[in-house]
Amino acid sequence: MANHKSALKRHRQSLKRRARNRISKTRIKNTVKAVRLAIEEKDSAKALEALKEASSILDRAARKNVIHSRQAQRRISRLQAAVNQIAE
Repeated sequence: MANHKSALKRHRQSLKRRARNRISKTRIKNTVKAVRLAIEEKDSAKALEALKEASSILDRAARKNVIHSRQAQRRISRLQAAVNQIAE
């Protein structure tokens, strides 16, 4: 455990950020799972709605530096391609 005042503060900050990032990453996983489930069921309306929510959450996570911006765009792009395939 840290002994200096600044190191103790840095530790507290890292714990808060870790908790915030875990919440965000769990939310990402759940929304992406919802999109994939809708794709498996071939329900295009449900998939589009879930994709809209997932892209919003991924963009927000990228903006908050929880995940890299290119990772967010890649995930959105791949989900969009999958949704487009079932919409045809």
